[in-house]
Amino acid sequence: MKIVFLGPPGSGKGTTASRVAPKLGIPHISTGALFRENISQKTPIGIEAEKYVEDGKLVPDEIVMRMLVERLEEDNCKKGFILDGVPRTLPQAEMLEKMTGIDIVIYLDVPDDIVIARNSARVSCEKCGRIYNLRTLPPKKEGVCDVCGGKLVRRPDDEPDVIRERLEVYRKETAPLIDFYKQKGILRKVKCDKIDEPPEVVVGKVMGIVDGI
Repeated sequence: MKIVFLGPPGSGKGTTASRVAPKLGIPHISTGALFRENISQKTPIGIEAEKYVEDGKLVPDEIVMRMLVERLEEDNCKKGFILDGVPRTLPQAEMLEKMTGIDIVIYLDVPDDIVIARNSARVSCEKCGRIYNLRTLPPKKEGVCDVCGGKLVRRPDDEPDVIRERLEVYRKETAPLIDFYKQKGILRKVKCDKIDEPPEVVVGKVMGIVDGI
């Protein structure tokens, strides 16, 4: 099963994908995690990407997709995968289509006010990248990652004003993908309009869609 997760920043793509992937026995591939891994390991492509990240610029589509190609060639992707954070633009979606077929696209439809409230409560592990929400998915121990014991931090881009700016960028660059995949008949919408809706509920909705394919 090859799945793409779409939705505004902070809609819960990473949280949901990380819980759906083990149920399906396929890897959850996050572009953020890919960047961190390649940059920390000083791979050739990581060194290229780091130049843009340090300057606060978006990494070019060509570099993002080359990094993705390398990841999809690994053995644990043979049975499928879940993509989170890519494709981000129509050109990326078109490049992905040439690389591999996608079975289903899950669109997490979350209103702006809920995105802002959720993101303001979001923290992530600075070591492994696991995401928590202090409202709906808090860690067992305050400030400490349940998985690796790393320190939990709030990212600067989770401040309300920054989130509003990110939503505008999303509407311009990523929202057009909704129509792109709808026209292909593989888009499935999951409405998430409750601020404190437990992640397990959203996971249940997604699994209901996937099991019905």
